[in-house]
Amino acid sequence: QVQLVESGGGLVQAGGSLRLSCAVSGSIFSINSMGWSRQAPGKQRELVATITGGFSTNYAESVKGRFTISRDNAKNTVYLQMNSLKPEDTAVYYCKAMGWNRVDYWGQGTQVTVSS
Repeated sequence: QVQLVESGGGLVQAGGSLRLSCAVSGSIFSINSMGWSRQAPGKQRELVATITGGFSTNYAESVKGRFTISRDNAKNTVYLQMNSLKPEDTAVYYCKAMGWNRVDYWGQGTQVTVSS
C-alpha cells in the first residue's frame, strides 16, 4: 500500500503562485511514476503533470510553462509549483502514484482557488 498526503492548497489571486506538496509513504518501491491531477466542479478529473523515477516530466497543454512538477527522493515528496495562476486553475488537486503493477493510489486532495 502507498499513502499520499497533499498540502499547500489555498486561496490566491490570479497571477499568483502556490506550491503543492505530496508526502509519500508505504510501499514506495512499488511506484513507477508520480503525478498531479485536478478536478473542477462539474468537470472530469484531468492529469496535469507527471514525473518518472528518472525525472522525466510531462504536462497538460493547459499548464505548460506555468506549472513545474518535481520530486525529492530523500524526502519522499513530490511538488507542484504553480505560477501565473488563472481562475480556471481552480480545482481540487490530487496527488497520484502509479504503480508498476498498474495500481494507482490517490491522496485525499487539496483545494486550490484562484480569484479574479
